[in-house]
Amino acid sequence: MDVILLDAVHNLGRLGDRVSVKPGYARNYLIPQGKAVRATPKMIESFEQRRAELEAQSAARKEQAATRRAALDQVVVRLSARAIGDEQRLYGSITATDVIHAAKAQGITLERSELRLPNGPIRELGEHRLQVHLYTDVEAVITVLVEKQL
Repeated sequence: MDVILLDAVHNLGRLGDRVSVKPGYARNYLIPQGKAVRATPKMIESFEQRRAELEAQSAARKEQAATRRAALDQVVVRLSARAIGDEQRLYGSITATDVIHAAKAQGITLERSELRLPNGPIRELGEHRLQVHLYTDVEAVITVLVEKQL
């Protein structure tokens, strides 16, 4: 199915690109999320008329993300967890949800879809650097400090 992207989509394309995707991906994700429209002649014409408006909205969102990145790069989220004896391993693990709740307690707003845990849940004490995907090509890095619970 051919679609026109209304926003940049990671590993797919940028605003205005005409791409071919599987029908389920288009119907279940891209179109309902407002990230794409079907590439029919009528929609292509409509898109070309709205292109400047969509590009301005995209630029504004990217600017907001850049401002937010500047604030998030300095963030240190502290968590305490039970550890096994004197070892660095945790009894359980710390998930993205745990990080988000700890950040919220410190007055920092994060969304689950923004936080990236490339190696899965955190299972060790210490300092961990996590990426926060704010917008296409705009990523912040927060520091999560996991301390032993007393």
